[in-house]
Amino acid sequence: MAAHETNTEAGAGHGISFGEAFRVWLRVAVLSFGGPAGQIAVMHRILVEEKNWISESRFLHALNYCMLLPGPEAQQLATYIGWLLHRTAGGIMAGGLFIVPGIVAIMGLSYIYAAFGHVGFVEALFFGLKAAVLAIVIQAVVRVGSRALRNRVMIALAGIAFIAIFFFSVPFPVIIIGAGVIGYFGAKSGRPEFAAVPHGGGKHAAAVDSMFGGELPDHVRPSIPRALKVSAVWLLLWLVPVAALLIGLGQANVFSQIALFFSKMALVTFGGAYAVLAYVAQQAVEHYHWVQPREMLDGLGMAETTPGPLIMVLQFVGFMAAFRDPGTLSPMLAGTLGGLLATWVTFTPCFLWIFLGAPFIETLRGNKGLAGALTAITAAVVGVILNLSIWFALHTVFRETTPVRSFGLSFDMPVLSSVDFPALVLAIAAATAIFRFKLGMLTVLAGSCIAGVVLRLMRVI
Repeated sequence: MAAHETNTEAGAGHGISFGEAFRVWLRVAVLSFGGPAGQIAVMHRILVEEKNWISESRFLHALNYCMLLPGPEAQQLATYIGWLLHRTAGGIMAGGLFIVPGIVAIMGLSYIYAAFGHVGFVEALFFGLKAAVLAIVIQAVVRVGSRALRNRVMIALAGIAFIAIFFFSVPFPVIIIGAGVIGYFGAKSGRPEFAAVPHGGGKHAAAVDSMFGGELPDHVRPSIPRALKVSAVWLLLWLVPVAALLIGLGQANVFSQIALFFSKMALVTFGGAYAVLAYVAQQAVEHYHWVQPREMLDGLGMAETTPGPLIMVLQFVGFMAAFRDPGTLSPMLAGTLGGLLATWVTFTPCFLWIFLGAPFIETLRGNKGLAGALTAITAAVVGVILNLSIWFALHTVFRETTPVRSFGLSFDMPVLSSVDFPALVLAIAAATAIFRFKLGMLTVLAGSCIAGVVLRLMRVI
C-alpha cells in the first residue's frame, strides 16, 4: 500500500486497516518456522520488502532493542511493530497471534508425548528430531556469527562469552551487562569496531515513517504517566496469578513452582530461546527434576517443527512438570494447566517490556553509545548460542557425561566410551543436508524423523 495513502481510522495516518494488519500478522505467525533467525527473516521479507510497512533502519533499531530484552526477540519484534502501527491493540494482536499457533501445536504434541513418548515409533521419531535439531542449532551459530563477528574485537567478545558460560557457569545477565558496557564505552571512544553494521536495502517511504512525518505520534512519545499506567496493568496481569497460587497452594506445590520459576526466568534470561535453554535445562533437569536432558531435546524438537518462537518449549516443560505431579487432578488436565501457566508467565512480561520501553527507545534512534552496546551484546550472544550447541551435542551424541567441578570450572565432560553412533551419523547427515545441499529446515526434520523410524525397524536403536 502506498505510503501517501490515508486511512479513515482516526489517528492512523498510514492507510493500513486493523483488519488488513490482522491478516498479515496471521500469515507471519503461520510461516514463523525456523527459530528466531527464520522468523525475523519472514517478518523482514513481508513487512519491509513486500508490504513496505516499516523501513529497514527502523526495523533494525527495533530488533536491536528486542535482542537486549529478556525473552523471545522475534515475538517482541512483532509486538513492537504492531504497536507502532496500531498502538497497544496492534501490539497485542501481533504479539498474541505470533504465539497462538505454537501454543496449540505444542499442547497437542505434549499430549502425544506424555501418552506415547516412551513407546516404539514415537521414541524413534524424537530420536531423529534430536539429531536434526543439533544441526539446526549449529546453523544458528553460523548465521548469527557471520553477521555479528565482523572484526577481531567482536570475535574476542564471543569467545570470552563462550568460555565464561560454558566452563565457568557465569550467569548470562552478567555476560550481557559486561558486553553492553564494553560496547557503550567502545563506541563513545570512537572505536570503529563497535560501530553499528551499515545496512542497505529497504524503502525510505515506508508506511510507519510516512505516518510519523516530522514528529512522533502521541502513542510513540515517551510519557511518565503512561509508563506508570502500562507498568501497573501488565504487572498485575503477570503477578496476580503468581501471588494467588503462592497464597492458595503454597511454595511446595508444582503450580506455584512453575509460576515462580518461569517468572524469574522472564526477568533474567536474555538472547532468545537458544540462549535461555541452557539455563532452563540446568534448573528444570538438575534442580526441579521435571524433565530429563534428552526430554529437553525432545521438547526443542517439537518447538522446531511447529510455528512460533522456540521458547514455546517452556510450555512443554511446564506440561511435563505438572503431568508428573498432578495432585488431585488428572495428569492430562494438570499438564494442560501447567503448560498454559508456564506460557502465561513467560510471555506476559514480553508485552510489558515493549509497551513500557518502546516509546523511550524510539527517541534514541541514532544514539552512538546505544548502538555500540547492542553490537557488543549481539557478539556475546553468539558465544552463548555456541555454548548451547555444544550442550546439545553432548546430550545427543553421548549417553553419559561426567561433571567437572574444580579450580573454578563447572562443566560436563562427555564419556567417550558412551558415544551414540546412530545419533552421531544422523546429526552429521542432517548437517550435511543443511550446509552442503542447502535443504530447508522442514525437509531435514522430516527426513530425520523418517530415518529414526527406519533405524527402529532395523533394531539399530
